[in-house]
Amino acid sequence: MSRIALGIAYRGTRYHGFQRQQRVDTVQQTLESALSKVADHPITVSCAGRTDAGVHATQQVVHFDTTAVRPDKAWVQGVNTHLPDDISVNWVRSVPESFDARRSATARHYQYLIYNHSQRFALGYEYAAREHRQLDAELMQLAASALIGEHDFSAFRAAHCQAKTPFRRLDSLRITKRADLIVIDATANAFLHHMVRNIVGALCDVGSGKHDPSWMAELLASRDRAQAGKMAPAAGLYLCQVDYPEAFGLPGGRSPADLIAFGRPA
Repeated sequence: MSRIALGIAYRGTRYHGFQRQQRVDTVQQTLESALSKVADHPITVSCAGRTDAGVHATQQVVHFDTTAVRPDKAWVQGVNTHLPDDISVNWVRSVPESFDARRSATARHYQYLIYNHSQRFALGYEYAAREHRQLDAELMQLAASALIGEHDFSAFRAAHCQAKTPFRRLDSLRITKRADLIVIDATANAFLHHMVRNIVGALCDVGSGKHDPSWMAELLASRDRAQAGKMAPAAGLYLCQVDYPEAFGLPGGRSPADLIAFGRPA
């Protein structure tokens, strides 16, 4: 029995999230079906992060155990021939039995893309959320500084979140503007359910002038999800990198903002 790690990318638009479910399409069951054909036995994968319905990934990491002996090419090109166009295997590595895609991870990086324009644009709507209000990235960055460090993130936690504790360590939260695109990069040891999307929703309220940057610290201290406002849409969110100890030798991530170009309406 050997353990294999894969880096995969997917467009989450038509899937009901990563995790396998009954009677709906998910990334996990689609990937496992393709892997099982190449391995010639049933394959079950474990992932670094269970992304929600509509959420994308440029670098999800999974692992699985197999008795099959296949060249690396089979686990990449061979599996890709059995996958739909919106899921792809990017790389493969043999890893020791001690490796676990979720438990071995030391940090997760998400990126959120906002097309910030008063008019909608027909191309790219599946890949970025649109915010018609003009956003001030500098004000958003000021507000973001209040969230850095280890905190109780209950104010940004989904009501049905199953995490045992609301405490998380947010290592970085960076907001940049590229023409009409607002790019939000968030890195943490782990994230609560809907944590990134709720943070983005609050940052947009600051960037639009609805709240002062100081409101973010007040919101965090309140631990009250009801005060945080509207959750940002799933379409703009990407899992783009998972960090592991160097000993495992796994590749780095890929920035969605560098891969996807958005035009501006005439």
